[in-house]
Amino acid sequence: MKDYIRFLKFVKPHLWIIVIAICCMVVTSGMGGVSLGMIIPLVDNILSGRDISIPGTHNPPQFLVEIIDKINSFPKIALLNWLIILITCIFLIKELFLFFQTYFMSKLGQSVLRDVRLAIYKKLLALSNDFYSEMQTGELVSRVTFDVGIIVNSITEGLTDLLFQPIQLLVYLAMLMWIKIYFSISWALTFVTILVVPLVVYPVIRIAKKLRKISTATQESMSDINSSLFETIYGINIVKSFCAEDYQTQKFSLYNQRYFKMLMKSVKRMAIINPLGEFVGVLAMAIVLWIGGKGVLKGHLSPGAFIAFLAALLSLIKPFKRLSRLYAVNLQAVAAITRVYKILDRTPSVKEKEGAVTFNGFRDSIEFRDVDFSYREGGAVVLKDVNLYIPKGKILAIVGLSGVGKSTLVSLLPRFYDLKKGNILIDKRDIKDFTLRSLRERIGIVLQETILFNDSVRNNIAFGDPDARLEDIIKAAKVANAHDFIVKMPDGYNAIVGDRGIRLSGGEKQRIAIARALFKDPPILILDEATSQLDSESERLVQEAIDKLMAHRTALVIAHRLSTVEHADNIVVLEKGRIVESGTHSELLGHSGLYKRLHELQFEGV
Repeated sequence: MKDYIRFLKFVKPHLWIIVIAICCMVVTSGMGGVSLGMIIPLVDNILSGRDISIPGTHNPPQFLVEIIDKINSFPKIALLNWLIILITCIFLIKELFLFFQTYFMSKLGQSVLRDVRLAIYKKLLALSNDFYSEMQTGELVSRVTFDVGIIVNSITEGLTDLLFQPIQLLVYLAMLMWIKIYFSISWALTFVTILVVPLVVYPVIRIAKKLRKISTATQESMSDINSSLFETIYGINIVKSFCAEDYQTQKFSLYNQRYFKMLMKSVKRMAIINPLGEFVGVLAMAIVLWIGGKGVLKGHLSPGAFIAFLAALLSLIKPFKRLSRLYAVNLQAVAAITRVYKILDRTPSVKEKEGAVTFNGFRDSIEFRDVDFSYREGGAVVLKDVNLYIPKGKILAIVGLSGVGKSTLVSLLPRFYDLKKGNILIDKRDIKDFTLRSLRERIGIVLQETILFNDSVRNNIAFGDPDARLEDIIKAAKVANAHDFIVKMPDGYNAIVGDRGIRLSGGEKQRIAIARALFKDPPILILDEATSQLDSESERLVQEAIDKLMAHRTALVIAHRLSTVEHADNIVVLEKGRIVESGTHSELLGHSGLYKRLHELQFEGV
């Protein structure tokens, strides 16, 4: 329950909503109690045709005697008319305030839902890249949607009951005691009423304890469903090309069936709570009816008072049922809250140094000094003893076989990951001395797998700058050889590119990514195999755009096609995480090393 109490901090900013809702609850409950009091004159005076009496009560309070005398003095028809008008007004007020109570508690729940989702989203943006290598996309989405939904349900439903039902309990208990004291209700009936409480609460608590484990398993099953769904949608072409529809269907069906079984276990236990409470309530009412009925027949009890007592007892059972069910609802929420806090409590592995300064410019060089790196503590070493020196305005090319650490090496410069050993320096200063924002603002990145967002061409080029001028966007697009195909699109720069840029070809996506980097106008560039997987014409256009992009900038270029890096100022060759060769294209071809072998393999027979 510790996490549940922590979670209530999201409720704190909306206390004013709770105050309004509580006021509505008080009025609603009060009207319910008053409506029970209307039963006594209705039964004793109007329906039975007799005056209201207080049998068995010696020296009743003067105010009660005066009220009863006043009611008895009314003509029966006039009293009936007034009671009908009064009951109608009472229920109108009760239902009106019940509406406002429901509205404001729903507003509270939705406000908390909005705030929690935003908090998780901000945390996801703040977390370092190593977090995403550990988590499935579907699982993260499930926590933002499904888990948060369960929590908010506990806030909307649970907090409503936590506030409303105790108020109702107090009102109905007050009515019971008032009727017991002033209309001579026996202690036997009162004892039966008290006995109802543990009979209703105990079995519910036993059931609810099992619900927490089931709820955790249910939420994990939903994560598997989301992950499978995301994988299928993202890789739909692969699924179809390998005719793997049946395989994926069976896999999804397995997750779906597991979720169904967990959900039905939860539903079964939740569903039994109401019938169990109803049965106990009816059993208590039967005993009260048997004891109280004999008292009415013998004239020891007022019929109206007894019926009002019976109605108050039935009204009392409902709050107890709701409060006991609340325990089960909250246990389900606790499981979801624990999963959410596994994200909210996670700290980024890449942290900004206290007193970090703004990186205002790039004047001299970039240096990798004795760099070692592995993705997790005690894991395989990805980079070992890497030393590099890149003067300003020069192009460094990084080549090597797949999986030797080329992409890892360049991802260390913008601090997507932090070093385990060594330093990376810009202008002789460790990059950890700079604020993350100012460092990353001055590094442009164009990746092999182009990432575009489901937004307009304009917003993709000026990503993160909604106030950007269209003239600047067009200028960047022209330099990137993208303007011509953009203006041919139906909506031009306002055209939506689709999810992951699906409405564009590979070459078009790459040129928009280059235009995005040009618009940013960074002094440092990272190009990660930006021309791979393109046809000859697209590659030519993209390469021209890249050449314009790299002009007068310092660039780190990863390439499998060695022809794209022949003019680099320096080429380093990585093998098993180490730099095994370094030099210009012509220098490296003069040695019988890995670079020459790669070059011969690519150009053999050309």
